[in-house]
Amino acid sequence: MFFGKKNKNSTNVADSLKNEQAKSDIILASIDDGVVLLDATGVIRLFNPAAENITGWSAKDAIGLDHQSVLKFINGKGEAYAPIQNPLNKTLQNKTPSRDSQSSLKTNSERIIPIAISVSPLGQDIGQAGGVVAVFRDVTTERQHEKQSAEFISTASHEMRTPVAAIEGYLALALNEKVATVDAKAREYLVKAHLSTVHLGNLFQDLLTASKSEDGRLSNHPVVIDMGEFLQQITSDIKFTAEKKGLTLEFLIGGGDKSVSASDGNQRVIRPLFYVNADPERLREIVTNLFDNAVKYSEKGRITVGLTGNDSVVQFRISDTGQGIPSTDIAHLFQKFYRVDNSATRVIGGTGLGLFICKKIVELYGGRIWVDSKLGEGSTFFINLPRISSADKSNLEQQMASTINPSEPTQTVDTPRGVIQ
Repeated sequence: MFFGKKNKNSTNVADSLKNEQAKSDIILASIDDGVVLLDATGVIRLFNPAAENITGWSAKDAIGLDHQSVLKFINGKGEAYAPIQNPLNKTLQNKTPSRDSQSSLKTNSERIIPIAISVSPLGQDIGQAGGVVAVFRDVTTERQHEKQSAEFISTASHEMRTPVAAIEGYLALALNEKVATVDAKAREYLVKAHLSTVHLGNLFQDLLTASKSEDGRLSNHPVVIDMGEFLQQITSDIKFTAEKKGLTLEFLIGGGDKSVSASDGNQRVIRPLFYVNADPERLREIVTNLFDNAVKYSEKGRITVGLTGNDSVVQFRISDTGQGIPSTDIAHLFQKFYRVDNSATRVIGGTGLGLFICKKIVELYGGRIWVDSKLGEGSTFFINLPRISSADKSNLEQQMASTINPSEPTQTVDTPRGVIQ
């Protein structure tokens, strides 16, 4: 009786497992998203029908192959992803989830299909220690709609900037006492109209910049920059804006207790050379945007521009002693058109595009931007960029000189990406 009962229980368990497997197979076969399971070595172990339809590979041919032979990722410029950029490799190596909504896949028939992919690590309890599961879908329609929307915004912003600039110019002439004579009341109206026109012009410019940053048309002329010298010059240029509002502006080099003030022109500061490869105009846009926000939302106290780093990363930060940001808003702060909804933001105004543009520029150089803030205690925005060594600086400058003067041989240089924290 005992052995018979055991055999019956074993049969029930086996039947249950078969039923669960059948349910899983039905679900995987019916969904429109591609699902791929990789083992710890990156070999494909599961390939559902939707993955077959999207990639053009049959499950029979794909299973057992290295994923990089089947899932070939392409960036927005039509270039193959480097292994380090591959979201599947990222999760296999780091054991953390990764997502990519800007990539495309080259199918078995050489077609390029825009996709969005999400990759998650598998735990030991699943029996696939070190493996990953990837879910991806064809986003051709969504990308087309995004492109059309971006093109409309770009065209409309560009076309409307011309008449707005003309209105701004005429209003400026009307306010010029050497050109026109108006009474005090009329001047008050003209001043308000001129300020509104300037604000409208800035809005169109932000819309245009945001559109270009999304579709890769943002002008970018990277050179090797010493961030210490660069930030010190900017701090000198913008300090009067802070002082006009009664705020103190300082520039610090180093971190924590090792910080050294570089704001005092009479003080000699020996500082490390923090080189990055970026467009100085784009970096200036980031710094001035974050600085302007710090001034707007700080009624008193101090604004600090700081610089530090390690062998692979250059980090600069802008801190203020303003009202801070609610924790519920921080996760959305860098989204397009997102603005913190409080009395201060309603009075001060803004487009909700500044931080979105900053994020896009930082990502253009393989960096990262984030904020640390407490309500009522101020905010600190951090920017990490890959650091360039002195040796690589020389090589990059030689390569740039060779590009300008083709008669000189061109050197191939691998620019270090750094570890972005």
